[in-house]
Amino acid sequence: MAETTVLAAFSIVSPFSNSRVSSSLRPSSSVRRLIIRFNSKNNFNSSSRLATDTRFSCSSDGIYATPIDEEDDDDDVVLDNADDPSLPELPDRWDVLGLGQAMVDFSGIVNDEFLMRLDLEKGTRKVVNHEERGRVLQAMDGCSYKAAAGGSLSNTLVALARLGGHPMGGPVLNVAMAGSIGSDPLGGFYRTKLRRANVSFLSAPIKDGTTGTVIVLTTSDAQRTMLAYQGTSSYIKYDSSMESIISKTNILVIEGYLFEFPDTIKTIKKICQVARDSGALIAVTASDVTCIERHYDDFWEIMENYADIVFANSEEARAFCHFSSQESPISSTRYLSHFVPLVSVTDGPRGSYIGVKGEALYIPPSPCMPVDTCGAGDAYASGILYGLLRGASDLKGMGTLAARVAATVVGQQGTRLRVQDAARLVDSFAFNVESPSLQADVGSDQISSL
Repeated sequence: MAETTVLAAFSIVSPFSNSRVSSSLRPSSSVRRLIIRFNSKNNFNSSSRLATDTRFSCSSDGIYATPIDEEDDDDDVVLDNADDPSLPELPDRWDVLGLGQAMVDFSGIVNDEFLMRLDLEKGTRKVVNHEERGRVLQAMDGCSYKAAAGGSLSNTLVALARLGGHPMGGPVLNVAMAGSIGSDPLGGFYRTKLRRANVSFLSAPIKDGTTGTVIVLTTSDAQRTMLAYQGTSSYIKYDSSMESIISKTNILVIEGYLFEFPDTIKTIKKICQVARDSGALIAVTASDVTCIERHYDDFWEIMENYADIVFANSEEARAFCHFSSQESPISSTRYLSHFVPLVSVTDGPRGSYIGVKGEALYIPPSPCMPVDTCGAGDAYASGILYGLLRGASDLKGMGTLAARVAATVVGQQGTRLRVQDAARLVDSFAFNVESPSLQADVGSDQISSL
């Protein structure tokens, strides 16, 4: 099969049209898009380790105590002021800014009797309130469990920072996250741990706010029961500071879990418009099928008007398309790519697909011995973003790298790509980078750092 090559360029174009698209999903008339230009040789096939281990103890009312940090050889080397929330020395531009839920993950091993005693259904994800969270943490009192600066988006950003921090790959990538943390010990914990992974957390803590948490209870059969306490994590504040940050960003990534509250969705739309006006690419992560079903129209409004990239798994992609479970991921990838210039759809051990202009390019899975599948999609997204930022001209190669990153995370315990594994992946992979003369061919909308 001929090697697939692409040229990622940025310009004002009319969106794609297709007779299969319903009027309710029709793209707007003039939207700035990521254009994938490909030559006649293109051939599309139609077919934790956590960032930091930290032990917490529970007080009598089930609320966390001050964290006790343990040694973690996976923390990156950063400047001495890494724990300083003022962050006096920031880069002129951010390669990637992630907008998402800032959630501290608590993870522990429990038995079935523990779940039954707390009336928890094994293998489900449930949103809990403050009292329910306290009840579970109190029940875990005396148990050893770990805490990390978690969340789907943070997994992607840390992996990207570690890939982009290796000198063999080119200039260090500047990666940041914005979101909502409380003015509590967990908020400080979250900011510090991201900084130690070379991801800057740019949002100031919310006075009297409570940092969100996710309790992950794993049983001996490797099933996870997740309890999410959102706190202030789903509320995004828009102000002049946020606007300034976004205007200096090359790629903005929006986490789908934020589509939970009407006020936050309005803020996301404002942010997307600022990003669009400043020439940034906009990526959206699907995050969860139930979230898509609850906020279907809001997702589509963002995708058809702003998104350049969409990350989804096969179930989420079908939910976007209103396809049945019998539909193949190829069909949903093709469908979505009529609206969004670059579509990434993962299908677990069966591989993945990259959609461009109504076509689906199949990416075979990278061989691995599965240990923990949690975070695989987050890792895959980091590989795609890394390829775009490094100017990859080979779409197949970019997808292959993403699959390798995902396989590396699946082959370990935990959701974070390790520093040494990131270095190995970058060393073993060579991209075909377009020449600097390319910029003259793609117009003034080209992002200068790409």
